[in-house]
Amino acid sequence: MKKALVIIALSVLVVSCEKTAEVKEVKTAYVDTSVLMKEYTEAKDLEAKYKAQSEEKGRQLQAEINRFKQDAANFQSQAQANGQAWAQQRGAELQKREQQLGYAQQQLAQQLQQESGVEMDSLVSGVKKFIKEYGKKNGYSYIYGTGDAATVLYAEDKYDITKEIIKALNEKYKAEPKAETKEETKK
Repeated sequence: MKKALVIIALSVLVVSCEKTAEVKEVKTAYVDTSVLMKEYTEAKDLEAKYKAQSEEKGRQLQAEINRFKQDAANFQSQAQANGQAWAQQRGAELQKREQQLGYAQQQLAQQLQQESGVEMDSLVSGVKKFIKEYGKKNGYSYIYGTGDAATVLYAEDKYDITKEIIKALNEKYKAEPKAETKEETKK
């Protein structure tokens, strides 16, 4: 009877050991999100697009500012010659123009920030979706993010898949038709 109990106990032990040996290894990795956004071609293109828009619209506004400065300088030299009534009227006009230029600068900055923010949010959302699909496809249980908004304080370099993700995202981006091409086909 004791032999039977020992055999049963050993059988249970062997079976439980086999089950613990079947535990699947958890595959994890991390992506340095700050490096990803610096090296991802679509993010670079988006940044260049809004930088160019900012410079173009900024040049137009700067021309207006330069005209205002010239008018203000002329006002200074003509104020004594044309009298106090003229100086008050012209000064009020210049002050109003200065305020309008200030509002125009603020509005331009807000407009560009809002437009780029919408596109950047869309880009980040697409990157997250891509990483999720990449993780599923490649058998990862977890993919962590590091960088500016660090969620991982330490990880071994061997778990860094940032370059793989950048390469795959850039290949996907190159293969996609560009937005301008999509719009042209709609017309």
